[in-house]
Amino acid sequence: QVQLMESGGGSVQAGGSLRLSCVASGYIIDNSCMAWFRQAPGKEREGVAQIDRLGKSDVVDSVKGRFTVSRDNAEKTLFLQMNSLKPEDTAMYYCATRPGVCPYDGGWILRSDFPYWGQGTQVTVSS
Repeated sequence: QVQLMESGGGSVQAGGSLRLSCVASGYIIDNSCMAWFRQAPGKEREGVAQIDRLGKSDVVDSVKGRFTVSRDNAEKTLFLQMNSLKPEDTAMYYCATRPGVCPYDGGWILRSDFPYWGQGTQVTVSS
């Protein structure tokens, strides 16, 4: 039983910053991959960032230079620092995890790669 809970969402002006957190609880193996996805109304859920147990990470091109993903393994917490936010970043943001390594090979992360999900936290960026 793995549970994930996001927090830190809110409404900000374009150019502002938010820091999202995701706390994991339940039975979680040490060697896991954690990721952030987002979903805007009428659109499919898309991968934003992923990070493995050792801190190796990657983010989608649209947020490169603006978003940074990190994790605190001792506290079982995932973070997403979002700077220079744009209206197009508006979405529900979800954290996810999977056992084993992150799927860095074979293209960008897919929703189907991750079996465990949080309920999401809303991020709204106004112009």
